[in-house]
Amino acid sequence: MTTPTVVPPAPIEARIDSPIRRNVFNRISTAAGSPLIEVFLALVALIWIVPAFGLLVASLRPESANSSTGWWTIFSKPSELTFDNYQTLLSNNDITKSFFNTILITVPATLLVIIIGAMAAYAFSWLEFPGRDVLFVVVIGLLVVPIQIALIPIAQLFGDLHVFGSIPSIVLFHVSFGLPFAIFLLRNFFVGIPRELLEAARMDGATEWRIFSTVVLPLGLPAIASLGIFQFLWVWNDLLVGLIFADAGSKPLTVYLSGQARQFGANVDVLSSGSFLSLIVPLIVFFAFQRFFIQGMMAGSVK
Repeated sequence: MTTPTVVPPAPIEARIDSPIRRNVFNRISTAAGSPLIEVFLALVALIWIVPAFGLLVASLRPESANSSTGWWTIFSKPSELTFDNYQTLLSNNDITKSFFNTILITVPATLLVIIIGAMAAYAFSWLEFPGRDVLFVVVIGLLVVPIQIALIPIAQLFGDLHVFGSIPSIVLFHVSFGLPFAIFLLRNFFVGIPRELLEAARMDGATEWRIFSTVVLPLGLPAIASLGIFQFLWVWNDLLVGLIFADAGSKPLTVYLSGQARQFGANVDVLSSGSFLSLIVPLIVFFAFQRFFIQGMMAGSVK
């Protein structure tokens, strides 16, 4: 009977795997966390903040000071700061009306896109109906349709319906062009919800509407908040649609300010204070929903 040969274990050095080769993306991600990159990004952020700060300072200076010197001279003459421009702005009926027109356009256009887009995204995600995939491909195809090619046909349609120039016509246009992106974004988020949750709710006798309102919507709140921020900013800052579809009584703030820009040398105080008023509202909305926005972006990156 022969004794089996015992093979000695390989040296530890031989069993150590060769180091993993780092690709370009790993190197970029590692370099992005270096202190030098952080300092560079801080400088870029500072450069982006400087114009907004200059706009704020210009809105707090009298017209004579803005016409003669730059806003940076405020550091040597802080006594020039005054709220007279905003008092004059708020007493201007045209600009206050355009400001409220912007609110009447932006809020319904944002809420309708969120509500309709969420229901459509749920249907494309978890409901079975004929032609679902084909219809979803059509919706995705609408994302690449330029807004400019639809201006004249829709303007003619609104004219035939006798709604051209009104606030509802502007809202309908923004809703129609905001829905494809809303459906695409929310559908990609809703399909990541575990099917077991929906099946358990159905076994408990919940209807589709109850599942949508009590299960899907709470779980999809980060994505919905992200969509709301995007849609609000797009509609609030829009100029082209308001310039074409709004009349004298329904023009938003961007259209009013663009008209005042033609006389820039004569009303710098109105432009600066009005522009900062138009800027501060989106900033408030963004910071109010910043937590949900970051959650939605992180969830989308993981998926």
